[in-house]
Amino acid sequence: MLVQLAIHDYAIVDDLELDLGGGMTAITGETGAGKSILLGALGLCLGERADAGSVRHGAERADLSARFEISELPEARAWLEARDLPADDCLLRRVITANGRSKAWINGQPATVTDLRGLGERLIQVHGQHAHQALLREETHLSLLDDFAGQATAAVELAETFRLWQASRRRLKRLAESGEELAARRQLLRYQVDELDALALADGELEALEQEQETLAHAEESLREAQFAAQCCDDDDGGALTLLHQAASRLAALPGCDRGALAEALGLLEEAQIQVNEASRELQRFADTTELDPERLAWVDGRLGEVHRIARKHHCLPEELTELHQRLAAELAGLEGGEGDLEQLSAEVETLGERWRRQAKALSKARHEAAGRLAKAVQQQLTFLAMGKARFEVQVGEREAPAAEGLDRVAFLIAANPGQPPRPLAKVASGGELSRISLAIQVVAASHSTIPSLVFDEVDVGISGATAEIVGQLLKRLGASGQVLTVTHLPQVAAQAHQHLHIEKQAKRDTTLTRMALLDGAGRVRELARMLGGVNLSDRTLAHAREMLDASQRAHH
Repeated sequence: MLVQLAIHDYAIVDDLELDLGGGMTAITGETGAGKSILLGALGLCLGERADAGSVRHGAERADLSARFEISELPEARAWLEARDLPADDCLLRRVITANGRSKAWINGQPATVTDLRGLGERLIQVHGQHAHQALLREETHLSLLDDFAGQATAAVELAETFRLWQASRRRLKRLAESGEELAARRQLLRYQVDELDALALADGELEALEQEQETLAHAEESLREAQFAAQCCDDDDGGALTLLHQAASRLAALPGCDRGALAEALGLLEEAQIQVNEASRELQRFADTTELDPERLAWVDGRLGEVHRIARKHHCLPEELTELHQRLAAELAGLEGGEGDLEQLSAEVETLGERWRRQAKALSKARHEAAGRLAKAVQQQLTFLAMGKARFEVQVGEREAPAAEGLDRVAFLIAANPGQPPRPLAKVASGGELSRISLAIQVVAASHSTIPSLVFDEVDVGISGATAEIVGQLLKRLGASGQVLTVTHLPQVAAQAHQHLHIEKQAKRDTTLTRMALLDGAGRVRELARMLGGVNLSDRTLAHAREMLDASQRAHH
């Protein structure tokens, strides 16, 4: 049951918190006062699409939340528990920013809009003012009959089986039609993979080969230059070491050379001898260990040439060959044994088709059994709504081809007057009659629902007079065992409610705000009088309103 609705900076509401209870709550107000705002805020908490227009002018964001009592809603509790969310409470929150972005939370945990919708379907049912338009479509008739028969889950499972069946059939058809193409593709892939297998390029090998090629290709030049450099360092006839030794010896022979201006120069010359001597040994070691290997160079050149040739053939870079090899091998593995795939897929199609037929027959049987009961229940409500002479039928016929919905077509038919053959709802009479038929069907659907919270948004449109009072009694009866919120413009309906919520628009300086409040007895009389007679409330109108309210309250007891 919806126990609280909080609205902040939404549409023309700045700040509002409503506490709601069980029974029937009438929601009324002048046209344009914002009755739709209440349902719009609730709809956003239940996962409806949001946009920047939802935010009150001048505000940064709209913040909406709906709290539900779920101790008697096992499906909702199970939904929360399956997602490790607290199930002792149920708070749905939605925030929409001025740029149109939206965030959602369930019991304080971030959630998606899909989550809100999934949980919302287990918390409350909304019957909109355009429900009678939906009733003109046969697919609506089918889902209503399935709900009434308690087969909603079976219908979802059937649709999923059909989806899998058709997907398998399409795959099988593609596989069968493209047999030759697949064989040619397999042959090409096998050749390409064999060639790459033979190349057997290891991870990191390309980089190592390129480095080795550079080393081998310059080995002769490197050896020659190293030997020349070593000779420059350590040649008896004028090498660097000989010259440095001579310079240091002559300086050292000078008196007082170990001090004064030449001492530092002498130290540097001695260090230079050590450095040049070390360089000479390193160069000699390099020259002694470097070998010329033209055969290895030829092999490396050939290996790199083969790598580049195959890379050009596949229109890729040499470093991309390893990844290409893996990809082609995987595709080949997927195509190998195509005949086996064909047989396996054929068996899968047969199995899924058989499962669909079995599920469809069981659902069809349940639909045929429930059709008469649904027709009878709606007929009773039509009698109550002063359409007792009309005859309502639920026709279950066969589909020409298998479908996600099963084997059946379901159509609601009505004969508005005795002696006339039943015809589809779309071909029936006046809007008023259609509204009453729609209401009768919705009341039956709601009374068979496991969800005790129901919202009716101006479902009494096109109804007036004595029938309006009966509609109110119908809704009150539904509210007696749960919670019914009904937006109405009919005083006869509003008078039947257990509570009365009034919505009005107030202009303040440069802004317009909506105010909502539960009315006390005197407030209800004034609002009923306004609904009966307009803005100027005469004593007679007030008396009529009081009498209407008293009569409905007496009927409560």
